Amino acid sequence: MGLPGEDGQGRAGAARRPDASGPCAAQKQTPLGIVAGSGAFPAAVAEAAGAEGREVVLLLIQGFADPALERYPHRWFRLGSLGSVTAWARARGVREVVMVGALTRPRVRDLGFDFTMLRLLPRIARLFRGGDNHLLSGVLGLVSEQGFTLVGAHEVAPRLLLPQGVLGARTPSETQQADIARGLDVIRALGPFDVGQGVIVVDGLVAAVEAAEGTDQMLARYGEMRRSGRLRFAAGKGVLVKAPKPGQDRRVDLPSLGPQTVTRAAEVGLAGIAFEAGGAIVPDAQALVEAADAAGLFVAGIGGHTA
Repeated sequence: MGLPGEDGQGRAGAARRPDASGPCAAQKQTPLGIVAGSGAFPAAVAEAAGAEGREVVLLLIQGFADPALERYPHRWFRLGSLGSVTAWARARGVREVVMVGALTRPRVRDLGFDFTMLRLLPRIARLFRGGDNHLLSGVLGLVSEQGFTLVGAHEVAPRLLLPQGVLGARTPSETQQADIARGLDVIRALGPFDVGQGVIVVDGLVAAVEAAEGTDQMLARYGEMRRSGRLRFAAGKGVLVKAPKPGQDRRVDLPSLGPQTVTRAAEVGLAGIAFEAGGAIVPDAQALVEAADAAGLFVAGIGGHTA
């Protein structure tokens, strides 16, 4: 079973990046608002958007965003102060907003409500009664009602999308490709239940499914099962599969990969990582490939969305 997009050497062929002239192209003259959570992705999106000639304004979430982002025009805010921070952004000409970076689900009492959000409190409380898709879709609705157009990181920074094919020196075996296909089937089947975007499959066995704990904790749980003897797989077997949930709004919470994901996958004894091509973002693809090659893992993009 060959991987789509490979050349005869098992390497990724020339990956065609998505066209940058997406739905946000008409507003490139206006500053882009980047609502920044934690991790490396807000900086990567800001840099990529800037390279396209787009001015950026950072809306930094207190307790999550990296203070190094203060090098851009910015304002810090608490999650509950939507009214004041959106007024500030509008005054600076922001018309489009992208939400990027990790964000753990807060407690309602920790949000720090301003007057605008206090009026919406019953509605906000209902958003917390469900999975992440339910919560994020509700947040997108609230932001849209403030007069902004919501765009995805993949639209304003298409160079961050991972392409189709094998990205490094190693290629998955037929058994591992079967594990990848099974992992994608599991993610698609669980999508209606708003379960996470990752699964670990080893020799056809679904060994772990990502839920509210996230990918890192799922990997840690799998590693502990191996150490305790609950799972008796040798090192160098199994695949971490990442893909968006079916029906997921791709403007928020696209799966992400980085060198640290490779490191953790290697530490727990996996053979490689697979993702839906065009359905995962990475802040530094070269660093990802170098980490995978150094660890002896494969990284492969499987046919899916490319824009």
